[in-house]
Amino acid sequence: MLKNGKFFLPPPKDGSDFKELFKQLAAAGAGRLLGSDGFPAGPWTPELLSEAISQIDSNRTGVDLRTVQLWFQENEKGISTANIRWLARIFGCDDPVATGEWQMELSAAQSRLAAKRRGLKKAGSSAALVAPDRAQTMSVDDETTFPAVLTDHASADRPVHRFSLAGRSEALFSRGSPLNLPASVFAGATALGFLSYIMGIHNATYVQADGLVKQVGFLWAPNWTLLFMVFLPLFFSFVTELLVFWKNEARYKLVAQSDRLESDHAWARHVEASSYTYWSVFLICVLFAGLFQWIGVCLIPLIKGGGNYAMDWGKLAIVRPEVISVWQEVVFTGIAYLYMCLCFYLFFVGLILLYTVVYDLWKVGEALKNQQKVDQQEINEVRLRVIRETFRCTVLGVLIAICMKAQSSYLTSTSENIVAWLISDMSSVFHGLNRVNDGVGYRMPTHYSSLLVAVSACFVFMFAFIRLGGGSRFRALLWKMSAVVGLIVAGYLLIDAIAGFSTLLGVGTLFAIYGLFDPGFGRGQTRELGNSRHVS
Repeated sequence: MLKNGKFFLPPPKDGSDFKELFKQLAAAGAGRLLGSDGFPAGPWTPELLSEAISQIDSNRTGVDLRTVQLWFQENEKGISTANIRWLARIFGCDDPVATGEWQMELSAAQSRLAAKRRGLKKAGSSAALVAPDRAQTMSVDDETTFPAVLTDHASADRPVHRFSLAGRSEALFSRGSPLNLPASVFAGATALGFLSYIMGIHNATYVQADGLVKQVGFLWAPNWTLLFMVFLPLFFSFVTELLVFWKNEARYKLVAQSDRLESDHAWARHVEASSYTYWSVFLICVLFAGLFQWIGVCLIPLIKGGGNYAMDWGKLAIVRPEVISVWQEVVFTGIAYLYMCLCFYLFFVGLILLYTVVYDLWKVGEALKNQQKVDQQEINEVRLRVIRETFRCTVLGVLIAICMKAQSSYLTSTSENIVAWLISDMSSVFHGLNRVNDGVGYRMPTHYSSLLVAVSACFVFMFAFIRLGGGSRFRALLWKMSAVVGLIVAGYLLIDAIAGFSTLLGVGTLFAIYGLFDPGFGRGQTRELGNSRHVS
């Protein structure tokens, strides 16, 4: 039969299960365009069928080639409810009536396959009681195992595993215990703290030319203590929690329904799409922020002396050789900078993954927008959670930038320690003093790197604001979050720029810390979602 210029076969309704039915239709080329001679163009292949399904206008998420290959293979793997719809479109030749008939036939065939699979499982359980040794060599659970013997075509289509920086980086966040990455970062910072204590630079001072005794100890530097022991582990914890929720729960529930393999492959494609971004960030962090910065800021000044950089624990051997030798300092700073550049690579990986989650959720929401069977309330719940976790991570990113810039600015000041520097600045507001730019001018590369951190974190939040905050579903909450982010960013920018910046910085930090504990700012999730039901 001919429908819309394609080869059409009516549903046989012969009681076949999905595998039997699909095998017949694929071999006959049902749904394919007719050739120039008026005859069917030939059978379906996994590649052709996957491409045909992905080209359907309303199917914005497409279908993974590996999923289609499983339909062709001799296994017990069925088909998801979502893919039944697209396969019915193919076999129904885009005819509404025929598509509806094929959707019912495919659903019934899938139900018969599921019933047969349950019967095989029961039979397998019974056989296991009689012959346990034989049962161990067989498996009918297609959710976790695949047939040992595949056809030559399937073996050829098997994907070749290659190294993927994007995939490996994503796996650090999504696989294993959520505690692994935060604990590793905390352990690294703790180890550096112990080493600094052993080497005697944990609480070190030096006398400046004007007689000021300045504290430059490792444990007094917030960009090495608070940053790596508090803010960065919390950041990794929130990113991991959100990534696992989206990848293993929310995405599977919204899109893949019963086909977890398809959901995992679709997510992997989104991650791999940013492969160049991962490599770019890796090179910038390791080569420039790590190696080149260490050579310019620490190694050359330690070996040759001089350098227009403020004195800190990394160059203490120049002025206090009795505390630590030059080569001890070289080794310690090398280890510290290696640890730092790898941690910041993972920080930017976290931001990339946040961006990917937001983008993926936006695309899924757009694809499901016009489907009546989809519960919009469920999608709004996922959006709200993603927005909240993105806000938390943004706040932590700006707090990390604040630690970096505050330490860099303190080192160029004339205060004896960073606490006295902040208190002195705060008191200048009440006493009418102007203590801005009272320090010595030095090169401050940390100012630039901290700005990159702050801008990157805010970019991800703005992207989530635009893509997920459309309409007025979460307008009040989003504006509160934006106000807090704006407040701490203003505090960051004004560090050492105006007298009394620490007052604004302190207020912004208090709001930011409160937002970490309660990103809803007193409005429960139920109330927020309840308001969204009344606005459309």
